[in-house]
Amino acid sequence: MTAVRGYPVDVDQPRVRDLRASDADRERVVSVLGEALADGRLTMEEHSERTSQAYAARTLGELTGLTTDLSPEESQPILVDDRPISILFGRTRREGRWVVPVKLPLIALFGTVELDLREAVMQRRHVVLDSMVLGGRIRLIVPEGVRVDVTGRTVLSTRDLRTRPADEGPTVEVSGTMIFGSVKARAPKQTLRQRVRGRLRRP
Repeated sequence: MTAVRGYPVDVDQPRVRDLRASDADRERVVSVLGEALADGRLTMEEHSERTSQAYAARTLGELTGLTTDLSPEESQPILVDDRPISILFGRTRREGRWVVPVKLPLIALFGTVELDLREAVMQRRHVVLDSMVLGGRIRLIVPEGVRVDVTGRTVLSTRDLRTRPADEGPTVEVSGTMIFGSVKARAPKQTLRQRVRGRLRRP
């Protein structure tokens, strides 16, 4: 066990590709395979073979290999990628079903990095966005119950955290260095039913 900026992290943690797949993950891939069969990108034999492999897959890495030649990265049913996210004078976004590794480097130089975690898989209950921001922005959408902490060094930067964390819930830590930048994190808007339930639970 070692520590990343004061938080304990297992040094022998599994690769993001080795995380276990769920039934819902398998169905996402099978759905894409079905679309590829329907429009002629896969033959009946290829579809049958890949579908069998999808249902037999035990890890997310095994699933991602079945659709890489069928659609671009941003349209993949599952994204397993622990490479740094970087942008220069522009905007990049990661959303859908993707894996958030324990430590994810972010570089935003006069650009915006948008991360939607509503369907994401966090490799650990505490993940670190190791950021280098210069005149850039980090925008986060986090599920109900997830905490966002900004612990990095900031110079003339702003933060706007409008989340609804839960006690002992998962944490996304934004560390690193931010100069003339901003971090904004928000939870999705609640439905009327969710707002009513929340009020009823208050003492």
